Amino acid sequence: MPGTPALTRRETMGALAATMMAPRAMAATPEPDFGPNVLVIDPAAPAAETQARLNAIFRAQERAHFTDARHAILLKPGRHALDINVGFFTQVAGLGLTPPEVQVAGHVHAEADWANGMALVNFWRGVENLSVRPPDGADRWAVSQAAPYRRVELHGDLALDDGGWSSGGFLADCAISGTIRSGTQQQWFSRTSRIGGWQGANWNMMFAGVEGAPPTTFPQPPVTALPSVPLIREKPFLCCTSAGGWQVFVPALRREARGVSWAGAPAGRSLPLTQFLIARPDTPLATINAGLRAGRHLLLTPGIYRLPAPIRVTRPGTVVLGLGLATLLPVNGTAALVVDDVAGVSVAGLLIDAGAKNSPLLMQVGQRGTRVRHAADPILLADLFFRVGGATVGKAGTCLEVNSHHLIGDHLWIWRADHGDRTSGREHHGWTESIADHGLVVNGNDVSMYGLFVEHFQKWQTVWNGERGRTWFYQNELPYDPPSQRGWRADSDRGWAAYKVADHVREHEAIGMGVYANFTADPSIVLASAVEVPQTPGVRVENVTTISLGGGKGTIAHLVNDAGAAARPGAIRQTLPRYPEPVA
Repeated sequence: MPGTPALTRRETMGALAATMMAPRAMAATPEPDFGPNVLVIDPAAPAAETQARLNAIFRAQERAHFTDARHAILLKPGRHALDINVGFFTQVAGLGLTPPEVQVAGHVHAEADWANGMALVNFWRGVENLSVRPPDGADRWAVSQAAPYRRVELHGDLALDDGGWSSGGFLADCAISGTIRSGTQQQWFSRTSRIGGWQGANWNMMFAGVEGAPPTTFPQPPVTALPSVPLIREKPFLCCTSAGGWQVFVPALRREARGVSWAGAPAGRSLPLTQFLIARPDTPLATINAGLRAGRHLLLTPGIYRLPAPIRVTRPGTVVLGLGLATLLPVNGTAALVVDDVAGVSVAGLLIDAGAKNSPLLMQVGQRGTRVRHAADPILLADLFFRVGGATVGKAGTCLEVNSHHLIGDHLWIWRADHGDRTSGREHHGWTESIADHGLVVNGNDVSMYGLFVEHFQKWQTVWNGERGRTWFYQNELPYDPPSQRGWRADSDRGWAAYKVADHVREHEAIGMGVYANFTADPSIVLASAVEVPQTPGVRVENVTTISLGGGKGTIAHLVNDAGAAARPGAIRQTLPRYPEPVA
């Protein structure tokens, strides 16, 4: 099959197993009870009735920036004549084994009408695993962070803005027959897809393994295109058949991946839904952890899970899958989720919130100091989002700590809030209210991050201690609210870099990085270096952009170490194609 590499023996066996356990062959099971916040749509249902229910969900969620409400809209295989407008905290997903099995004759879209076209805060929503045929040949996905467009077949063009500014998004495993128009998108990451064309570039546009992508032209226009992705596993997904068989499909690893994963028979393993504990927000934590210890997988239905202690994943191959941005909220200053150092775990589709009691870690993967290698069966974190503040007071030390080796991160947004719930009368953010040191700390070796967004933390945003790390596409805004230079970092006038690779690291790669300053509390603050890395031949950084936002509210003196010019008032945007810089 063009664009798809040969499978290893292990993956070939996985493909065979997937074929043997294809949804059409599975025995009928009772309709699962996913609770009140999951709408399962049958194509035989009256279209007007279904459309009315969809419209009601959207009206409730269109402006619900910090609501506790969560929704999943699941479409069974077949043809659906619907218009699905996707609001906050809403996931829309097809239930086929491949996207063409669920056909939407209409639009599946995200707009910014509620904000007069400004999509800068169109967060926390997603669409995946369906085929869309809009009657006018065009659709819109005007979003910013935490809004994946994943595993979609779109027959037509796609607009990524709604007239006003939009700021960063993620597209993966999609087939877009027409042209994607980025418009006002400041940055965007596209992975292993097939597109008819691309128009537009502002700050940082990156493509990895995308057929039809524009060539690398960084810094003008700021496009980075890489031919393939070295190692990736697609996000697990829920599916069913007309015969009534329900399962979660776990795609196989792909190496040097290019184009979509579903052009032929998908390779992977099928897990009957009977092997899952289907949890609701009121399911006792003891029940969840007992199920995981007993070897069950975990499906978290939409809602807020207030946790007195962590959910603990202890067995290899476990799948933890959230629907409708199911949200984990620790209430006693513990972690929300702890994954033991075991192979093949997949954690996907979750929002993890910091609680009012400080959690030193919100999520930990693997024990510190582990020497176990998972090269044959890596851990996957996909569509995994963290939030400190905004909806409520949040306090954390580090949001995500990765100790396991050979982990894959696929679309992570780790956010300390720069704004909050104005409707409540308190915005729940600020230098001394919602606090957190670091977004991500990586101690494991051979960890890859594709589409990494980390923002507004109070010390180093990302700290990388492991060897042979890889980050393809990095987006960061520095904290808006440091009170002063010394109030930000008392022991040094350098400030805290947005991306810090430890001095002992000998091999590291980071490509397509954007770091932005908006020091609104004190515009005189200077960050010495956006990216700090050891000066050694095995460390490579390419295509970096820095911007002093708001016309120059703050200065980033250098892009990488002491290389590159200052982003500052009067020269707000700077770029660096590579570090170390070539010798003239």
